[in-house]
Amino acid sequence: MGNNQQTNRDWKQETYENEKGTFTVFFDLCKGCGLCIEKCPTQVISWSENLGFMGTPAIMPRMEGCIVCGMCELVCPEPAISIIKKGKKPTPIQDNTPGK
Repeated sequence: MGNNQQTNRDWKQETYENEKGTFTVFFDLCKGCGLCIEKCPTQVISWSENLGFMGTPAIMPRMEGCIVCGMCELVCPEPAISIIKKGKKPTPIQDNTPGK
């Protein structure tokens, strides 16, 4: 029989912030592929001293140049990056049902 107990895990992470938003790196999920560094339009992501889950260097942003565009989060093959823009409101859902 399998063990159905849930395990709570504290994910090692660091959140960086500027006037445009926040950039969170989850080191335990970063495999050090470098796609975010390669695709960053402002070239503000670099290798950090923290290690990812494969023992490779994880990443860190230089927030003074980060435009919080989310490209890094989009290209990351793991959910290792979370970008949250400040003041961004959710897009309202429009009801396009005929007759309304």
